[in-house]
Amino acid sequence: MTETFALANPLCELLGKDRHDFTRADLLQVVRTKGIERFTFRYTGGDGRLKELRLPFSNTEQADRILAAGERVDGSSLFKGFVDAGASDLYVVPVYRSAFINPFDPTSLDFICRFLDREGRRAPFTPDNILALAHERFRERTGYELWALGEPEFYLIAPNQGEHYIPPRQAGYHAAAPYFKSNEVVNEMLRHLSRITGAIKYAHSEVGFIESMASEEPQLQGRRAEQHEIEFHSHPIEEMGDFMSIAQWIIRKIAYLNGIIATFAPKIEEGIAGNGYHIHLELMKNGRNLMTCPDGRLSEETLKIVGGLTTYAPTISGFGNTVATSYRRLVPNQEAPTRICWSDSNRSVLIRVPLGWSAGADLARIVNPRETTDYQDARGRQTVEIRSPDGSAHGHLLLAALVTAAEYGLTQPGMLELAEGTRVEGNIFKDPELLRRLQALPPSCVHAARLLRDKRALYDEYGVFPPHAIDHVCHLLEIEDDEYLGSKLEAMSDEERLAYTRNLMHRDIHRH
Repeated sequence: MTETFALANPLCELLGKDRHDFTRADLLQVVRTKGIERFTFRYTGGDGRLKELRLPFSNTEQADRILAAGERVDGSSLFKGFVDAGASDLYVVPVYRSAFINPFDPTSLDFICRFLDREGRRAPFTPDNILALAHERFRERTGYELWALGEPEFYLIAPNQGEHYIPPRQAGYHAAAPYFKSNEVVNEMLRHLSRITGAIKYAHSEVGFIESMASEEPQLQGRRAEQHEIEFHSHPIEEMGDFMSIAQWIIRKIAYLNGIIATFAPKIEEGIAGNGYHIHLELMKNGRNLMTCPDGRLSEETLKIVGGLTTYAPTISGFGNTVATSYRRLVPNQEAPTRICWSDSNRSVLIRVPLGWSAGADLARIVNPRETTDYQDARGRQTVEIRSPDGSAHGHLLLAALVTAAEYGLTQPGMLELAEGTRVEGNIFKDPELLRRLQALPPSCVHAARLLRDKRALYDEYGVFPPHAIDHVCHLLEIEDDEYLGSKLEAMSDEERLAYTRNLMHRDIHRH
């Protein structure tokens, strides 16, 4: 096992093995050694939030049975709209590699669980299993694995005590204390997430900052809002779905314990940066990144994946932008996309190819000439980034849609040509002819639902998304009733429009 440091999973250190090798006997050893009083089963419900079931035990026999057999839950309550009440009984079964000691209660050993039906098969309608099935099919059909890393952005909304050192408007990117006041709270989040997942890359303050919020909500009025981002290292895509759910739980919990509100809402104020939920994809085989050729150019496989993503892009909004205010974030000339196109290091496009260390991973040698030891990174780190999703996303379903799009790109003809035709250079908003040529993303939830219904064959033919899952997602989009929101706002005075949009945005503070 790789040498570990302070932020390693304590269970790996205790058991002397990687988390992927945990067994039931190992976990019973943890129970005895750490004085564990109960297991807490965690799983993502239909609303995208992490749920919990607490299971105390009094002896080894009880603990062993829980670990081996799991427990029963009511699927119709957890997944309203996804499943009929007549076929709703489910088992929740712990995934041993996910085990962690609860950072808020050291007497609880927690697990991410999977849902099984009465025959002991993966329940096909739960979002986590839809994602797992999509990736299983991807591996079988392509011979590759798809890894992902997420970049959840969020605002921390805290009491405003008239502090000094106020950052300028829209200038919070990578701000340090004392300009941003919540960095120590974010450090606490990083500490727990690193120990639980082993997959945290970094955190930083983001662009958005509001010195004093204006709101009809008493819990928001007059408060300071700071935007932050936490980014993961890439992992197999079904694990990233779990990690993103855990991250939202940990971020909210620690904020709450510090008297702060954490929100992933897509937008909390006009003219202020919204919360993205960007996803990076990485094609892997035998532990190697296949995104680039030896000379640093993007590989043919990567370009095919880009072609698949552009094919599916109009429908991906249905999973990644799910509330009316999502489409107040996706506006021209901002770092959020409105057209289906891709480019290198361009933050206004839908699909961005970020820096990938194509010049070599030993960059520190350039600025540290006395260093004599070479560093080699045989694995590779290039990704492609999907920039349209926001904090309202159905996380597991979004990732499953991206897997399906990537498989389409790798297995269908014409993808290289499609990728070539949607590549752009520079600021697309300065080229009216180019803007007319590029297909637009849907401008509302209702439009996104219409596109998803019209193009549902892209999902149905792969046998991964159950029809009722697509129907339920479309229903949730349609009840946002935002098709004519733009024209409604245009008919208002500036003051009326601002008040109306604030009410829309602030109703989502705790929803996402």
